[in-house]
Amino acid sequence: MLNELGSDLRYRFRALFDRSAIEDELDAELRFHLERQVAHYERFGLSHSEAMRRARIAFGGIERAKEESRDARGTVLVETARQDLRYAVRGLRARPVFTLGVVLTLGLGIGANAAMFGVIDRLLFRAPPYLKGAERVYVTWISDKSDRTERQIQFARYTDFARWTHAFESIAAFATWRPAVGDGDAARQRPVTAASASYFDLFDARPVLGRFFTALDDSIPRGTPVAVLGYAFWQSEFGGRHDVVGKQLRVGHTLCTIIGVAPEYFIGVSDQGVPALYVPITTFAWDLRGRDYSKAYTWSWLELAVRRRAGISVAAANADLTSAFRRSWIAQAAAMGRPSQLESYRPRASIGPIQLERGPQAGAAGRVMTWVSGVALIVLLIACANVANLLLSRALARRREIALRLALGVGRARLIRQLLTETLVLATLGGAVGLVVAQWGGAALRRAFLPADFPGDVLTDSRTLVVALIAIVFTAGVTGIAPATLALRSALSQTLGPGGRDAGARRSTMRTALLVFQASLSVVLLVGAGLFVRSLRNVRAMRLGYDVSPVLVVSYNMRGVPMTDIERRALEARLVDEAETTVGIVSATPVASVPFWANEGRPLYVPGIDSVSARGQFYLQAGNPEYFRTLGTRILRGRAFDAHNDARSPRVAVVSDGMARALWPGAEPLGKCIRIGADSAPCTIVIGVAEDMHLRSLTAQREHTYYLPIAQYGEATGMLLLRVAGSGESADYAELVRRRLQRLMPGAAYVSTMPFSNVVDPTMQSWRLGATMFAGFGALALTLAGIGLYGVIAYGVAQRRQEIGVRLALGARASDVVGLVVGGALRLVVSGLVLGSAISLWAGRWIATLLFQQSPADPLVYSIVAAVLALVTLLATAVPAISAVRVDPNVALRAE
Repeated sequence: MLNELGSDLRYRFRALFDRSAIEDELDAELRFHLERQVAHYERFGLSHSEAMRRARIAFGGIERAKEESRDARGTVLVETARQDLRYAVRGLRARPVFTLGVVLTLGLGIGANAAMFGVIDRLLFRAPPYLKGAERVYVTWISDKSDRTERQIQFARYTDFARWTHAFESIAAFATWRPAVGDGDAARQRPVTAASASYFDLFDARPVLGRFFTALDDSIPRGTPVAVLGYAFWQSEFGGRHDVVGKQLRVGHTLCTIIGVAPEYFIGVSDQGVPALYVPITTFAWDLRGRDYSKAYTWSWLELAVRRRAGISVAAANADLTSAFRRSWIAQAAAMGRPSQLESYRPRASIGPIQLERGPQAGAAGRVMTWVSGVALIVLLIACANVANLLLSRALARRREIALRLALGVGRARLIRQLLTETLVLATLGGAVGLVVAQWGGAALRRAFLPADFPGDVLTDSRTLVVALIAIVFTAGVTGIAPATLALRSALSQTLGPGGRDAGARRSTMRTALLVFQASLSVVLLVGAGLFVRSLRNVRAMRLGYDVSPVLVVSYNMRGVPMTDIERRALEARLVDEAETTVGIVSATPVASVPFWANEGRPLYVPGIDSVSARGQFYLQAGNPEYFRTLGTRILRGRAFDAHNDARSPRVAVVSDGMARALWPGAEPLGKCIRIGADSAPCTIVIGVAEDMHLRSLTAQREHTYYLPIAQYGEATGMLLLRVAGSGESADYAELVRRRLQRLMPGAAYVSTMPFSNVVDPTMQSWRLGATMFAGFGALALTLAGIGLYGVIAYGVAQRRQEIGVRLALGARASDVVGLVVGGALRLVVSGLVLGSAISLWAGRWIATLLFQQSPADPLVYSIVAAVLALVTLLATAVPAISAVRVDPNVALRAE
């Protein structure tokens, strides 16, 4: 049985690729049986010629016998498939414009989906490269009764978890920071991952050079000052040289010895960008905090990645982790000399997906991207509807041809296979174009959604290629349904009869439905684009309480250079003076914090108010007399502090307008007293009211600010803000300022600069991505719908030339003919507009949380979409309408 099956499969395979060998085999077999039959007749006394004649009659003809043999061997389907493929290719080559239009349309739809899948797969589903047993690797989260979920924990908590959990094969701690790497003028802030030695055990990665650090390097308290370079950093900074192992590199305050190079595309599990290098976590902690880091429960900075043991359920792992957290909570309370209050705080711990965009703290950008992936699918559906409509129009034009072939004996099943083969060829060609589009467009999407240097080559990604293949098969099936259905429903007598010539001109319900479908989906995308564009406009138009583009952020790090507080304040004053003498800089100020980057809060006490914290969140800002000018923050009442408000003068403050209304509603805040740090602290008198600032969120309503003179703040801050002249961009001055200020820094200390926009702009990323991607895909969808509408209307005009000629011969005016063509198209588009608007209003409630101060039912957006769709309709029908007007009645009537 198995031998027969294997023989049959080998035969079918040979039939596909070696037709001549099969024919020779059939001829030899038939000759053998024919000769045996002739010999049988000759034994009964018949002559050779008579015996041959009777043998041929018995076989029913050689060719018929060969055809029956082919049927018996199952090669007919293979042969007809070859014929259908040749016929499809020949037919498409004969119509290059039609073929090119269909292939490009499908290519755009398939390419958009392949590119989006490549990004969403890596962000939401695919594990980081080299991760072993990814289905059992997680990050940990902790929470309490407030349900506030955090990833960061203390080092002491990490050691507690490592000691008291039993559900995990390994627990690794890591943190990604941006310390300075290098010395002197070459020092730059780089993403550095500090990790425990167990971190590398999570991965099946081998260093390109040298080795990874081990438990001996990662020992409490100080560890060994060693570093493993990231592959991209090794290539860019060291030129890929193999002699880097053993060289020294300063990381933060510490001079580290390079011991290895991580493999290409190794990124760990951090979401803070591709690390430039990796250092032992104990070395890094000692560098930042000194000896007390290992036992203190006050510094939350670590994240944990764990591998669950095989056979342990997620629920059991969560219970085990929570048990360890409760024991750690008790140990923390004992170390701090206070009661644990376990039942009051109810501490809990759990494991979550390694892909952080699927975790409790998923950002708005990830949600927007999920919507955009759905938008890409809508684009593919529009492309399929477009192509199906074109194929249906073409099939209507071929109704008589199809009917003739059916009348001549071609089976409907064979005809449907042939039509589906044609659509499969088109979809395959479209898929090839789509991969090119995905390779090109995917790079732009990866830059928008993924960290730099993240691997993502579409043409070498098997998962993306499989999705592209599924899209090809899907489009072939969807677009082939329309012409195949037409072939099944063709009525031979009606099509071949006297009225059959006009059969293709009749209105097709399916074509109408496809056009309405395209228009409605285009409306959905255009409405989404309009809502996000309006949201982005609202964000950009919103007054943040300061200027962004002309402000430059300067930070300096002493890197362990010993200096007293007086010396540091003197250095800070010299940096400010040097900055203000730089060409293009109009003002500079030291600051205690920077909005959206570093914010400081201190306890506040106000006479007559029991709990200040219950009235909002209050953040401290400090600067010199140039502070408000540098940021562009407006003083609404009173005055700003000046040079007279020094350390020896009475303590003064400026408060934000929101803070004044929260603490002294309906009263004048000027002259009021606030106490900072303790209720026994001296009064700080309010001398002015400034406009509100957005400090940590663009949507928060209860963030309040108070401002102190830097001289009364009392310590060097390590940060400066600079304002450039006129309407210039601060990025143009960043390197110039850095070089000038670096000359003043002692020893290994360094200066870094960046535009303030680099700090603020990421807060607008979700709206920017939504506006960009919805607008891009909406424009693509509108273009495809316009092309589809043009193609269908043009086909309709061509098929109705005789009818139009008769109308013109009977006295119809050109305006009547234009109205006939354009009016029909407008009716379809209006139907699509109504349906699409209804879908958009229904879906609006789901994206309302992603918009900024924007109603999902904004009538202006819907009006603009309607106008744009009407304009596209007029453009798409202009050429067919002109063609209809130019029909010569005489020619049309002679053809009739």
